[in-house]
Amino acid sequence: MIRLYHGSNVSIEHIDLSRSKRGKDFGQGFYLNANPDQAMEMAVRTTRFLSEGAATLSCFEFDEDEAKRGGLNIKIFPDYSEEWAEFVVMNRKNNSDIPAHPYDIVIGPIADDTVGVQIRRFIMGYLSASALVEELRFKGGHAVQYFFGTPKAIQLLKRIEL
Repeated sequence: MIRLYHGSNVSIEHIDLSRSKRGKDFGQGFYLNANPDQAMEMAVRTTRFLSEGAATLSCFEFDEDEAKRGGLNIKIFPDYSEEWAEFVVMNRKNNSDIPAHPYDIVIGPIADDTVGVQIRRFIMGYLSASALVEELRFKGGHAVQYFFGTPKAIQLLKRIEL
């Protein structure tokens, strides 16, 4: 059992995947972080960007073994790699409601959000995959994100009070 945190400008009582945004690292879904400090940084950024609410952490418990027993399709990227970078690019380019991958849950590094230009350079062929990996590496130290993209995956998250 692992504790995961979602940083936002509001408390999340019930997860609604329809409110998730397209074009994120692992696709349209609900994102969490095992590090509460990094999740709070996201909450602060979100609150500043939206200019409303207050930086808030919502906490959930997740049992990866239960997910595996339940037959969920899980993809894990242990570290930054070309495969990870290409997966991030594929998802960030996807502007449709149809997922670009078959996974219920994806676990892996966070991409630096300030590198949209680098992604475009890669797509246009001006940047190699290995150079893209370095450009996408999160500058705040190693940060791992947990993506839950299907109702079946969301059901495994148990809301707990901090």
